[in-house]
Amino acid sequence: MEQGISTGYKQTEVGVIPTGWDVKPLGSVLSNARLGGNYPNRSIETAFPLMKMGNLDRGVFDLSQIQFILPGVTLDERHKLSGGDVLFNTRNTLDLVGKAAIWKEQLPVAYYNSNLLRLEFDPNQVCSNQYANYALNTRGSIARLRELATGTTSVAAIYTRDLMRLSFIVPPKNEQRVIADALGNVDALLDALGRLIAKQRNVKQAAMQQLLTGRTRLPGFTGEWRVTRLGDHLAFLKHGTNSRAELTTKGTVNYLHYGDIHGAPGVTLNPSATLMPYLPEPKARALDRLRDGDLVFADASEDLEGVGRSIELCGTGACEVVSGMHTIAVRFDNAVLANGFKGYLQFLPAFRNHLQRLAAGTKVYATNRAYIASAELALPSIAEQSAIATVLSDMEAEIAALEGRRAKTCDLKQAMMQELLTGKTRLV
Repeated sequence: MEQGISTGYKQTEVGVIPTGWDVKPLGSVLSNARLGGNYPNRSIETAFPLMKMGNLDRGVFDLSQIQFILPGVTLDERHKLSGGDVLFNTRNTLDLVGKAAIWKEQLPVAYYNSNLLRLEFDPNQVCSNQYANYALNTRGSIARLRELATGTTSVAAIYTRDLMRLSFIVPPKNEQRVIADALGNVDALLDALGRLIAKQRNVKQAAMQQLLTGRTRLPGFTGEWRVTRLGDHLAFLKHGTNSRAELTTKGTVNYLHYGDIHGAPGVTLNPSATLMPYLPEPKARALDRLRDGDLVFADASEDLEGVGRSIELCGTGACEVVSGMHTIAVRFDNAVLANGFKGYLQFLPAFRNHLQRLAAGTKVYATNRAYIASAELALPSIAEQSAIATVLSDMEAEIAALEGRRAKTCDLKQAMMQELLTGKTRLV
């Protein structure tokens, strides 16, 4: 026994593993590896979706953005995906190249392109594609894959000949099955949580459509909503025009950039609980400080859906916050718009349609102060606004709690993968 190595374990090129396990070149446990096709494609939906490098995440496929093969293109059926196929990303940026994911038939039919490589495993050595997918996504495998990458930080590749020599840990097949089953149970929990989160989001969306239009009223509220011109009840705040290069990582004045608005997960932003850059005090001296209830709009969007995107400040406390480049900061009369409700203004159909109708541009759609001020909206009473905001914020809190639980489960899965797929913890 080597010094420092426990009985039943051995030292290998990938670290300490159980004595009954092997380390083999990936190519020796594959029966085939097939690149996809070079299919012309576009974002407009046609019959056949095409999986590209952007659709691979670590272990799973991301279908939030899909390209489609142009009509009339001849298809090679060898590039058609089947359930359980493991795809490998051969080209990407240096930090993203080498992703592997398993296809779970999220779409009835799909093909894959020439930047993806389908890995077909020898069933005599690897118990299942599910196990192989887990093994390719451990921290150790990811690190070894990055060592094989060639190119620059922006364009990198892992050539097939190099991939074939990747060190791949091979436990006995019965142990592979037990490991895959254990991790599969965690994946099932993650899938269930994902479906529940999606369902709760749909419930919240339906509630917003009903409550923010007055089609459904909360108990105790009746009467007509009053039409109000926003410009009669607001003040615009002075914002900065400072680029990212002028900001710092330390300081006293938080700087709210338009990118922070588009990237915000909800309708509110708590600067004391949000990582934000700082603007040096001399440059911030002439700018208005934001406070709870202030509504900050992004003045531009790359698509119509993002027009009017805004966040409401909350929990500012002693934090100093200023509004920055490409933002419009507004302070409304609290007798007209209640704190907590202002962040939902962007979802009122009349307001959204008003801004989208006026938005100018081709590649970028703009919002300005005049567009916001000229909006005339039917608004509920302050009491009803507060009640609506409470219902919707409670729903948001439930979704956030589920997302937190799912994130912790993802961390648990990664820890289990590290233990089980290196043999540090044995299940049999």
